[in-house]
Amino acid sequence: MNAHSQQSDHPVDYQALAERIRGWGLALGFQAVGITDTDLQGQEHRLQQWLASDRHGTMEWMARHGNKRSRPEDLVPGTLRVISVRLDYRPAEVADSWSVMADGEKAFVSRYALGRDYHKLMRKRLQKLAEKIQSEVGEFGYRALVDSAPVMEKPLAAKAGLGWQGKHTNLLHQQAGSWFFLGELYTDLPLPVDEAGQDHCGSCRRCIDACPTGAITGPYRLDARKCISYLTIEHDGPIPERYRRAMGNRIYGCDDCQLVCPWNKFAQNSEEVDFSPRHELDTPELVALFDWSEQDFLDRLAGSPIRRIGHERWLRNIAVALGNAPSRPNVIQALNRRRDHPSALVREHVRWALAQHDHRQEGGSTR
Repeated sequence: MNAHSQQSDHPVDYQALAERIRGWGLALGFQAVGITDTDLQGQEHRLQQWLASDRHGTMEWMARHGNKRSRPEDLVPGTLRVISVRLDYRPAEVADSWSVMADGEKAFVSRYALGRDYHKLMRKRLQKLAEKIQSEVGEFGYRALVDSAPVMEKPLAAKAGLGWQGKHTNLLHQQAGSWFFLGELYTDLPLPVDEAGQDHCGSCRRCIDACPTGAITGPYRLDARKCISYLTIEHDGPIPERYRRAMGNRIYGCDDCQLVCPWNKFAQNSEEVDFSPRHELDTPELVALFDWSEQDFLDRLAGSPIRRIGHERWLRNIAVALGNAPSRPNVIQALNRRRDHPSALVREHVRWALAQHDHRQEGGSTR
């Protein structure tokens, strides 16, 4: 990152610039903009403990970059400040989550993934924000980041005043809940920093009690290896059998800890058209999704964050949901159509699912 140069001999009023940056960010469609320094020393220790206890599971990339995740100035040399932004994503017109999860023949997809992928949209807006700043101060050092590098985005956002990390470890805001994305602009500008967000979880433990697999092992402690979002998205191997029934019909992600959080009654719906449900993904039929060919998967999920898990994991996840579905002929037939699938991973999960139905038909219970 190169040191910035000014367009004139006049010194920059960084206080005034910070205010303009917030205004530009809001005009670009972000719902909040905050500024913080790069000191994450306390969070670095907690991250190291989390990694040392293997709670990141197979996400080896979490440990790959050493301390660059917790030291922004090591990731992008010259970084002095981080501009953190929030973009709300909850669609206005969407099927009720609990109703979808209660219907065993439907599939539940985490509400952040119903529409188009947010990464490009946010990165373009951050780039435009950087260009606005550049038009004011001249060339300066920056890097726009949206899940594209090792960044502790939630601790940075909390330090920048965008909220606090709740007991489920997601970022929360008193007026916005948690249904939002985060992005960052690393910069070498010595901007004034905002006051950090304060914790307002109090004695509430609804997220801890609601987690289907017990992944929230205590206040502010998450074991990713048990988390349905991790298991259905990040994990590329077999889903441990002990968690399969608890997954229910959640085929991509899990929103339970957000759905029960009292602060989300204040959350605002997004006006972003890109986040509206595509292909009726807010209330799809499991059997229909399971019958998608790989080309169907690629075509229908073009531009979707779901596409990155690939067709094999998609079928793996749906096979588990079909194993938890009512024992109806169309469900059994769909599973049998995939029992000789070329992927050993898919075949194993199909066999498990069929065994669940066999057990029920024999008078047993899998619940």
